[in-house]
Amino acid sequence: MINEKHTEVFKTLKTPFYFYDMELLKETLELYTSYIKRYNYNAHYAIKANAQPEILHLIQKAGLGADCVSGMEVALAVKNGFAPSKIVYAGVGKSDAEIKTALKAGIYSFNCESAPEIKVINDIASGMGKIAKISLRVNPDIDAHTHKYISTGRQEDKFGISPWEFDAVTEMIKGLKNVKLIGLHFHVGSQITDMSVFQLLCRMVEQLQRWFIEHGIKIENLNLGGGLGIDYQNPVKNPIANFKDYFEIIHKNLIVRPGQKIHFEPGRAIVGQCGEIISRVLYVKIGQKQKFVILDAGMNDLIRPALYQAHHDMENLTSTGKLTKYAVVGPVCESSDVFTKSILLNQTQRGDLIAIHSAGAYGQVMGMRYNQKPLAKCYYSTDKRFCK
Repeated sequence: MINEKHTEVFKTLKTPFYFYDMELLKETLELYTSYIKRYNYNAHYAIKANAQPEILHLIQKAGLGADCVSGMEVALAVKNGFAPSKIVYAGVGKSDAEIKTALKAGIYSFNCESAPEIKVINDIASGMGKIAKISLRVNPDIDAHTHKYISTGRQEDKFGISPWEFDAVTEMIKGLKNVKLIGLHFHVGSQITDMSVFQLLCRMVEQLQRWFIEHGIKIENLNLGGGLGIDYQNPVKNPIANFKDYFEIIHKNLIVRPGQKIHFEPGRAIVGQCGEIISRVLYVKIGQKQKFVILDAGMNDLIRPALYQAHHDMENLTSTGKLTKYAVVGPVCESSDVFTKSILLNQTQRGDLIAIHSAGAYGQVMGMRYNQKPLAKCYYSTDKRFCK
């Protein structure tokens, strides 16, 4: 977490920028991998959450594989040392070029989301003289009770293959010579804090895999995806996700058959709390109904509040003044460029440094150049200037 030494260095740096607490990331990885080893599970880090090379290096070093959702992420995973045998690749719209990239790399599995996709993968693999291992991403029709934009397992969502398609899809696969079905893949959404959702998922996984077993199809791998949430309300108090309850629920409720391998795809739960945005206050504007803190960081640096109405806790690093209620907004010429309409900060003035917490996942990786703003730089706690 940020300390006084960090803040003194921050004062000398151009804002806005991302700051990553690498010690917290290491601690998170150590705890996560302890549960993976205890239960003999497999994990593939969701690269879409944060793709900074230094962060990928630590995650790869900890023994995790990679979960990719584009051919470019597959190439990035290989470049950063992830073994192809630990790379899985999902996504509803895999292009021919991306499929070829993954086949050339020799990845562990394609998580397939439609019958047409399976046919295309088979045709491309045939032309390359390869056998593509595939898992069927199943849409279990489970409401994850999270934001509609990050729910992925409901009947109306675009992701996955629905149970009513099983007959046709498995019959089609029997006639394809260049794909091999090795498992089932599930992912019901992101930022899930209601553990009963995972309990329900385990029950649904058992019901669905029974269909395959009854039809003589061996399921070697069960991939439960990711989705475990972090505490955006109290990140300092709870800097690490609730891995204990999560894995206990999976272990108690998931029926694992002899020889089956269980896979997970953590993203936010690994990196979410290790990242902060450090921003300077440009102005404090006094309105008739509220006070506005206008930052030099905006939705171009962190789009989650504008896109998902997401909450991020904040802290004034350079003030010990009286707690005051503010709306905190960015400089982008959009009414949606609002971080929060109401938050308590120590009395704030122009030039103060504000830390936006829990920005390690879906922050920098979603940065954009809107309004021709430059992409934010990033710094790491392991940098010598922060360790003197």
